[in-house]
Amino acid sequence: MAEAGSRRGGPAALATLRVRGIPAAVVAAIALAWALSIAAQASGEGGKLHHDALIHSSLPHEVSLVLFVLAWQVMIAAMMLPSSLPLIRLFAVTSGRQERPRAAMWAFLGGYALVWSAFGYVAFVGDIGVHSAVDQVGWLGARPWLISGTTLTIAGAFQFSSLKDACLRQCRHPGAYLLRHYRRGVDEAFRLGRGHGVYCLGCCWALMLVMFGAGVASLWWMGALTGLMVYEKTSPGGRRAVPLAGAAFLLLAALTFARPGWAPNLLAPES
Repeated sequence: MAEAGSRRGGPAALATLRVRGIPAAVVAAIALAWALSIAAQASGEGGKLHHDALIHSSLPHEVSLVLFVLAWQVMIAAMMLPSSLPLIRLFAVTSGRQERPRAAMWAFLGGYALVWSAFGYVAFVGDIGVHSAVDQVGWLGARPWLISGTTLTIAGAFQFSSLKDACLRQCRHPGAYLLRHYRRGVDEAFRLGRGHGVYCLGCCWALMLVMFGAGVASLWWMGALTGLMVYEKTSPGGRRAVPLAGAAFLLLAALTFARPGWAPNLLAPES
């Protein structure tokens, strides 16, 4: 196949691919997602889409879940797509040689979005269980900072895990990943996007769990975590940033446990 030339060309061929552009639709999606997040923050309406607000609203849980997943998709576009731009760019160039390049790109992005949508669904359903426990256990309800501190502890500890390191290695070398897994066809594009989404989830799920706790319109958390994930996955110095970020999260967790009044709504500023 034509793509096999990139296999024969090796690094030189990949270097040529990297200078090609990213699809305008992807750039527009990222820009629109950030615009919607900023608008939600500025209007003060973003808190209504926080999982706490949706769970305690009068809406059926099914409707609340749909609304949350829609908001979660916006957050994924704003935060996760930037960190995957190197692979998206390479895939756009390579798939441009097949018969249905646009369909292949949408399938690739759809597979990627499916993985993160599933994570958002699991997080939301799990949070319903947490809220049920808080409502039933008065001691826990009086200490909401335990949940925030535990979330930060999980995020910090995971930065030092072997799973984080293994998945980051896959994400840091998009050219090698594409050479191993690329096949022609829309179905194969979906499979490729899903596979990349799994690795991306593997290295970033704990950070996005923090974002889940912060809410869909917490711009400072969105900005900080997006910058961290992009740097970890795309910068030569990303490897050094991983343990530093882990130590910072563990410090925030320790402060939250030690001084509950220090940041009672650290992960839920809208609620």
